[in-house]
Amino acid sequence: MERKIKLPPKPRSLLLRLASAGFAAYAVGGCVRDSLLGLVPQDWDICTSAKPEELLQCFAGERTILTGVRYGTVTVLLEEEPFEVTTFRADLGYSDSRHPDGVRFLSSLRGDLARRDFTVNAMAADAEGTVIDCFGGAEDLQNGLIRCVGTPQERFAEDALRILRALRFAAKLGFSIEENTAAAIHALKERLRSVAPERLRKELKGLLCGRDAAAVMNEFSDVLCVILPELAPCIGFLQFNPHHAFDVWQHTLCALQRAEPEEALRLAVLLHDIGKPSVFSFDKNLVGHFYGHAAVSAAMSEKLLRRLHYDNATTKLVTTLVREHDLFLEATDERRMRRLLARHGEETVRLLLRLRRADRLGKGKGGEEEIEHATAEAEALLTRILREEQCLSLRTLAIGGDDLIAMGVPRGRQIGALLQRLLNAVLDGKLANERERLVSYAQTLLSNEEND
Repeated sequence: MERKIKLPPKPRSLLLRLASAGFAAYAVGGCVRDSLLGLVPQDWDICTSAKPEELLQCFAGERTILTGVRYGTVTVLLEEEPFEVTTFRADLGYSDSRHPDGVRFLSSLRGDLARRDFTVNAMAADAEGTVIDCFGGAEDLQNGLIRCVGTPQERFAEDALRILRALRFAAKLGFSIEENTAAAIHALKERLRSVAPERLRKELKGLLCGRDAAAVMNEFSDVLCVILPELAPCIGFLQFNPHHAFDVWQHTLCALQRAEPEEALRLAVLLHDIGKPSVFSFDKNLVGHFYGHAAVSAAMSEKLLRRLHYDNATTKLVTTLVREHDLFLEATDERRMRRLLARHGEETVRLLLRLRRADRLGKGKGGEEEIEHATAEAEALLTRILREEQCLSLRTLAIGGDDLIAMGVPRGRQIGALLQRLLNAVLDGKLANERERLVSYAQTLLSNEEND
């Protein structure tokens, strides 16, 4: 059965130009896969029989970048849009389990497709959109399967990151992993220890944000624990608590599936309870408790995120979310909401409310309508406070350091400490953010200090 896709004008023009110069050329890989799935490809990669030097001659009128001439890749820019064009090749060994030791340029497409990771990524299309499928990728797409091209053990030995890539594709596309491929993933999971943290982090993001992340992570939890060993004690750890229907790991997965697919939020959900096993205790009624687990989970999360080389902003945000996730916030508690906003800012507090929602829904104890209502009310309260431009920082306080100096307060730490006390009074609703009231209250505080 012939399958066809539609190529956009620019990649099609590249194929036609190569063909007019006497070379075979095809769009290849993810762009073909996504087109067959009815998705919009993020980029279009080209493979061709032209050697790198022939590519440079063929596109002499365009701006080109020698991306990886050693591996046969030249980037061609059409109106500043980049297209990677790579010579058909076979890879010659992977002694570092990532890069080929060398390549042999080929004249045929099939040999090039044979070196690729999964069948759904090993399809090509000519300038007219006719799909060339040598390894059953289209059928695997139709059946929702991730399957290695050739022998799974060989593919994973070439680049161990493909183990995590398989999980990422399964989660993103909602696919199952073919039996032999899955068996090889479990058997070779330890190879992931040799993969650079930056590469692991990129694939982990795709896995976490996939629509079927929880199901894939449940099936391959042993693989995930190779790169995130902090998760291992959570698996099967019973909570012995009437508020939880699941063990720590199953609760985490249920919560993950209820969280929006944003990296920071899903990272926080994944890590929010990793400290529970280390602080578990029974009370006299044999009810399980995890006192202080949020702080312990936050400390563990920070070490984990730094080990995977997350940037400082993400590390700080996720750690804060984990540390604060156990908050109890009534929709009418304006004081606490103002305090949270003053301490963390809008973005963090909104994420915190969504984390709290996912955490509560993930307990498996029902009450979903009540949880959704409480979350909506808290978000409405947050929005109202921001809309009213209530004072949430020293910057918006109606009194400043100069005012205190004019009142006779000496320059130095006392200024900052007094301003903070005034802000706290405003945040707590004890004092209106009006200059006259703040001056009066400041004078009262100063008088009390003198009397003390």
